Amino acid sequence: MRLHVTHETRYHLNDPARRSIQILRLTPRLDRCQRTLDWQITGPDRLTAWVDGFGNRAHLADNGPHGRLLIRVEGVVETTDTVGILPLEDGLPPRMFLRPTPLTQVDDALRAFAAPFVAARKQDGSLAALHALMNAVADKVVHTRESTAVDHTAAQALAGGAGVCQDQAHVFIAAARLLEVPCRYVSGYLFGQESTAMASHAWAEAFLEDLGWVSFDPANRQSATEAYIRLAVGLDYQSACPIRGQRTGGGEESLEVTVTVQVQHPGQSQSQAQ
Repeated sequence: MRLHVTHETRYHLNDPARRSIQILRLTPRLDRCQRTLDWQITGPDRLTAWVDGFGNRAHLADNGPHGRLLIRVEGVVETTDTVGILPLEDGLPPRMFLRPTPLTQVDDALRAFAAPFVAARKQDGSLAALHALMNAVADKVVHTRESTAVDHTAAQALAGGAGVCQDQAHVFIAAARLLEVPCRYVSGYLFGQESTAMASHAWAEAFLEDLGWVSFDPANRQSATEAYIRLAVGLDYQSACPIRGQRTGGGEESLEVTVTVQVQHPGQSQSQAQ
């Protein structure tokens, strides 16, 4: 499947900022489930490409004085359905993804939530237990758009019973690590069959010795298909988020984000796909 992506992030500041520095993880990863045919990032004054410690293709964006800022991403990615499985190919030891983080720190409620799946793993195997865990997360943390902030933790999402895809991924990751299964956060895009426009998406990947990295998307109760584009992986949202940065000055900030993901048919140009 060829997917055309347009992603715009607009910042509006009450007072002009003197400078801002941002890390952009807005370029698709080099994975066997996808091939980038065309990709452009525009808007920042200066962009410096680099690869972070997780193997994500990133840019350092440096902006001078500004009251408004537009970061625009546009491109085409050809995806392949790998039934949600990717072999170990990024060179990082999977066990590093057992490490807890502030956003995935467990509490007594999370331990109690994960306990049945610890037992299920011993009886039915890791893959079956993780699929059951994915559905349980979807039941327990109801997907509710714009219900939480980016610093919301897995424990808070579980206690509140609602969250966005980021929260569901964090709860799944925290519980999977209690099963002693390495698990990581994935940010990216998702094309929806019932709509041509969807927000950026997040899901999780767990490492199983006999398979590799297996994807689990509690928001949609499925593993990743050719409708998914992978941008970045990390221990949690903080190490895989599309945009993260700091600025000097600027006062209050308002933010507008629009994402469009469409199928590009053979012979169709980018402009025709929009």
